[in-house]
Parts: sequence; structure tokens; C-alpha cells
Amino acid sequence: MKILAFSDLHRDAEAARTIVASSADADVLVGAGDFANRGQGAAEIIEILRTANTPTVLISGNHDNSDELQNLCSRWPQGYFLNAQPVTLANITFFGLGGEIPQRNNAEWNEAISEEEASKALACCPNNAILITHMPPFGHADLQRDGTHDGSKSITMAIEEKQPVLHFCGHIHSAWGMSGKIGTTSVHNLGPTVNWFEL
Repeated sequence: MKILAFSDLHRDAEAARTIVASSADADVLVGAGDFANRGQGAAEIIEILRTANTPTVLISGNHDNSDELQNLCSRWPQGYFLNAQPVTLANITFFGLGGEIPQRNNAEWNEAISEEEASKALACCPNNAILITHMPPFGHADLQRDGTHDGSKSITMAIEEKQPVLHFCGHIHSAWGMSGKIGTTSVHNLGPTVNWFEL
């Protein structure tokens, strides 16, 4: 399976079109959240992405409205919106959990859940799946500009326990392109670029 993965488009139509233009050889597209910006503009980006005509697994970011994404994907035959649930494509299981974990931004548009809520949701992740979260795991691909780690501890614990085949994330812009390793799991903070993976 060839996977083209990305995150944090934030209404960037040009970046979305670049992903679509690069997707001809992809078996699956993975979008790790933040299609919108401050709750606005996700529909336009999803409309571009669906022209790839490729199965696409999406989760919400903290800038997205998860109900809106669920609705958009319900009208997209090849769009799979994951919110603490799995989907299996070509014998590979994907599990997704969106939002900011834990909440650090108190803006009205910001979608977030607590570490405790995330821990309960991630307990449902099958072993050896591909895990997609918007937040990176604490201590891995989560460096802020000042050098501090700003990821989620519940995600780190879930990866240690479940050992996903791959882990995709985004959210922390200064960590785009960073990778790490937790046990046998490779962690990748994607960003709004074309990132290829093969299983």
C-alpha cells in the first residue's frame, strides 16, 4: 500500500491541489486534521481533495468542526472520517482521533479533548493499526519553537501499548517534517506537504 499523508492545510487551496496532483500512485490519502482555519473553510478544501478519486482517511484538527467534516464525508463515497474509530482498507486498519489534546487554546472555535478522554478513546485502537492523531505524542515530533515538548501524553502511552505500524500527526507547525520512534512505531509530524509511505 502506498500512502500519501499530510496535515494542517489551513484553507491552503494551492497545497490541496498539489496533493491531488501528486496522488495518482497513491492507494490511500491520509489527512491528519486542520483543513479549516479557526473553524472556517473546510468545505472548499474537502471539495478539492475529493477530486483525487482516491480513498481518503480524515480526522479533525483543532481548527475544524468535526460535525461538519463528518457531514462532508457522509456525501463522499471515498471519504472516511474517523473520530475514535477504525476503518479497514485493503487489509490495513486505520484508527483516528482528532482535536487538540489536552486543550491549550480557549478560543470558541478550538476543538479539544482532555488527556483522560483521549486515553479512553485510544484504548479502542486495534494493535498494529495505522494511528492518526492531530496532536503529536509527547516527547516525539512535538517541539515548539522554544524547544519545549508540547505533545499529548495519552498518545505516547497508547503508542507504547498498541505499537501501531505507523503514527501520523500534525498540529505543531514548528515540528512539521520531524520524525521519531516509540518502540517499533515510527512517528511522523506531516505538515501541508506531500509525504509518501509504503507498507
